[in-house]
Amino acid sequence: MARMYRVLGFWCLVIGLMAFAGHMTEFALLFFAQAVAFVFLGYLNFSERTYILMFWGYMAISFVGFTYWSVFKMDLPF
Repeated sequence: MARMYRVLGFWCLVIGLMAFAGHMTEFALLFFAQAVAFVFLGYLNFSERTYILMFWGYMAISFVGFTYWSVFKMDLPF
């Protein structure tokens, strides 16, 4: 399970590099930070249960943040 966190870190790095190449700096910095966090957590060698609980917590926070941003911060499309 620790390897999967390092894989998540790698893919976050790839997405961050593509965003940086597309001149989306804030988006790229967000994914660079996630890449560092995932790789760091991947080397801590927690139990599989801990990794799964951390991932569910990450998903809950990211979905709440995405929903907040898309409802309250984005402009209306019309």
